[in-house]
Amino acid sequence: MTERAPVTLPRLAEMKEAGEPIVMVTAYDYPSARVAEEAGVDLALVGDTAAMVVLGYPGTEAVSMDEMIMLGKAVRRGVKTPLMVGDMPMGSYESSNELAVQSAQRLVKETGCQVVKLEAGGIAVERARAIVRSGIPVMGHVGLTPQSINTIGSFRAQGREESDWGRIEDDALAVAQAGAFSMVIEAVAEPLARKLTGTVPIPTIGIGASVACDGQVLVLEDMLGLSPRVPKFVKRYGDLGPGIEKAIASYAAEVRARSFPGPEHTYPMKGKKP
Repeated sequence: MTERAPVTLPRLAEMKEAGEPIVMVTAYDYPSARVAEEAGVDLALVGDTAAMVVLGYPGTEAVSMDEMIMLGKAVRRGVKTPLMVGDMPMGSYESSNELAVQSAQRLVKETGCQVVKLEAGGIAVERARAIVRSGIPVMGHVGLTPQSINTIGSFRAQGREESDWGRIEDDALAVAQAGAFSMVIEAVAEPLARKLTGTVPIPTIGIGASVACDGQVLVLEDMLGLSPRVPKFVKRYGDLGPGIEKAIASYAAEVRARSFPGPEHTYPMKGKKP
């Protein structure tokens, strides 16, 4: 692959202006980070969805800052070109501007991510503004916000009734005015996502939103068939799960039959043929 220059915030702004689609994918460990690097994506998101697809939690609420930092450190070792985004987990920013800034600083210092992401709306807008003022770029997140699932009630699409549009539009505009450089729009009715992309001056990254968004993001495990259940908006670009299970089952069968390891997999004494 031709060597690319590292992706920067000015580059993302240029892409929006030029109508050049932005590609973001999640990465939660060194192998997935290397894949993202080699595939040539623009942004690698160490998202709190790792709570479910990597760590086995039922939702995103349980993941800790220590766990996000552990995952982020691994990703940093694997990515060089994509802009690395660190997700702020629930409980790391809500209570005060001071906590939000301290958490963002810790995430950047300990993982090496260049920017942080937090679910925006309500008081979180003020937290985003404080983080931006501290010198750390912020990506917002509007629409379906998984950390607020207990308030929303379920993982359902947002903005399917026009009466809900005002709240989501207000959140998106507030995020942009707070100084965010970009925002994720998740599970929002297509006409609203299209409208938001044409309204806010910063790049929008859709997930279950609209092809008109400035970019798209998917969870790597979802798109590769490694998650048992995936949302409607996910397209599976691979079905690796069954192949991995088959490979491990074959290995187990050979171990139990004592046919692995064979002579070609072991080491004879020096000077003797295997």
